Amino acid sequence: MEIFDAHIDTLSKIHLRQTGEVNFESLDFCHVDLKRMRQGGITAQVFAIFIHPRFKNIALEQALSMVELLWQLIDTHQDAIGLVKTAADFDKLKKENKISAILSLEGGEALQGNIGLLRIFYELGVRALSLTWNHRNELADGVGEKEPGGLSDRGKEVISEMDRLGMVIDVSHLGEKGFWDIISLSKNPIIASHSNAKALCNHRRNLTDEQIKAIADSGGVIGVNFLPEFLVDQRKNATIETVLDHITYLINIGGIDVVGLGSDFDGIDSTPQGLEDCAKVPAIIHGLEQRGFSGNVIEKIMAGNMLRVFKSVLK
Repeated sequence: MEIFDAHIDTLSKIHLRQTGEVNFESLDFCHVDLKRMRQGGITAQVFAIFIHPRFKNIALEQALSMVELLWQLIDTHQDAIGLVKTAADFDKLKKENKISAILSLEGGEALQGNIGLLRIFYELGVRALSLTWNHRNELADGVGEKEPGGLSDRGKEVISEMDRLGMVIDVSHLGEKGFWDIISLSKNPIIASHSNAKALCNHRRNLTDEQIKAIADSGGVIGVNFLPEFLVDQRKNATIETVLDHITYLINIGGIDVVGLGSDFDGIDSTPQGLEDCAKVPAIIHGLEQRGFSGNVIEKIMAGNMLRVFKSVLK
């Protein structure tokens, strides 16, 4: 069974610790490396380019360094992984028995309010973008602002250009007013790459029932996040069962086409019991089977839904 994970922060984690040539085959300080991706059967992986707020003033330089880092990893491991630029690349890489790697900008700080830089990142292989992290930038307000507003005029231009280019719009981390701006502006299905259900865990990063329904109505997908704080009010109680609870709830609210995976591995400091790294992800399949989900629905959750969105949006 294919497995598509819509969000990891492994590039950022490697970039912060990089002291020389990186061996992506085995990374003992990460949740994700090639060895464990093979063990876990990961077939498609979105690599986020996350710029820590302390590097905001050099965000463009940081982002370009992480793009180049993924290129290095792919060049070193050409037999195992390849970069997705078009919808057809997913099938091509699958036939070659390679992992599909997708680049995504997490936060628009690196664009510096410049549409031209968006086009340059597209030419470099970036195929998804979340306008904000938790804070305000030139495009919009993140959920971490006291009273987050909506999209700026430049943010609205970015959404229009993303639709034109064929880039996946990611609403995770975006303030709710900005979320509704995107729903009204974009013609394409949108994703929340790593967010959960607010009804089960009342965290600012999680989605209301209305937001879940709106994403479903757009044809989009929500990638369930493994961070314990987003799963359950008492983080020590986070297990694979609480991940399954969110999957089940999202299906009940938005239908079987709205749910995917967005682990947030290497961007989280702890994991649910039973999902300690990417090699453990297939345990979700067994858990869904135990809850009575059919094979067809499980395939959609594990990869099919997210793959459908990316294939439909990418040129």
